[in-house]
Amino acid sequence: MNVLTFDIEDWYNCDFISPDLDWGKYEVRIYDGVERILLALKVHDLKATFFCLGWVAQNHPKVIKRIQEQGHHIACHSFKHDLAYTFNRKGFKNDTEKAKNIIEDLIGVPVTAYRAPGFSIKKENIWAFEVLCELGFEYDCSVFPAAHDYGGFPELGLSEPVLLQLPNGFRLKEFPMSTKNILGKQLVFSGGGFFRLFPYRLIKHWAQQTDYLMTYFHPRDFDPDQPIMETLPTVRKFKSYVGLKKAFPKFQRLISEFQFHSLMEADKIIDWSKVPILKIDQ
Repeated sequence: MNVLTFDIEDWYNCDFISPDLDWGKYEVRIYDGVERILLALKVHDLKATFFCLGWVAQNHPKVIKRIQEQGHHIACHSFKHDLAYTFNRKGFKNDTEKAKNIIEDLIGVPVTAYRAPGFSIKKENIWAFEVLCELGFEYDCSVFPAAHDYGGFPELGLSEPVLLQLPNGFRLKEFPMSTKNILGKQLVFSGGGFFRLFPYRLIKHWAQQTDYLMTYFHPRDFDPDQPIMETLPTVRKFKSYVGLKKAFPKFQRLISEFQFHSLMEADKIIDWSKVPILKIDQ
């Protein structure tokens, strides 16, 4: 099963480093970026899940409506891309509920899937899973089952769909990132910087070896002309801008050679009575 997802944020929405969140002053590139993706999906008759920022829905509603018009699944990616563990429980609930309400008011249907910015739900803030259930979310894609710059949940130990059994009695359908052991490290090649870094022949080879592939792409991954954020640390700057020129042709090859599903389509295919149940303790 290959699941196709996108995080809908503009080139300047990804900065966890700078306290400058006056995003209205930046060049807007999200319209062209999203349209490029939608056209590619239409060519191959694919549906995907789009994790949208509440801020984008509030300030650029036409972007979200355009995604909806094409029949794709719309999900939540927080309000303003703050890392989940920077909040306490109440703050996280307020941020997530705000984003969820803005998106639902715009598209007119319930939003039931969530992904934390930077995969920032980890062992120290697993209460976030309970909050998601309290807010009516049924699916989560926030778990990175390995070490990560801004999160990581290696304790999960699984790179496949699981049911999270939570302390408050809820169960949450979890679609974690899929990882590959490369030179002794668990890495994700199906999105972000590593997708742009690795040659396509390796990505194709690794994708053929896995029974479950969770992808995550951003409009900025396919935009070689975007402005450079000079405030980023050296390593993060490399990860943010490596391979931009070749990324979109690589992406087009991927969706032409593999069958993909949205999160909602994948949910219907999975027999949830047979997936692992993982008990989450506080």
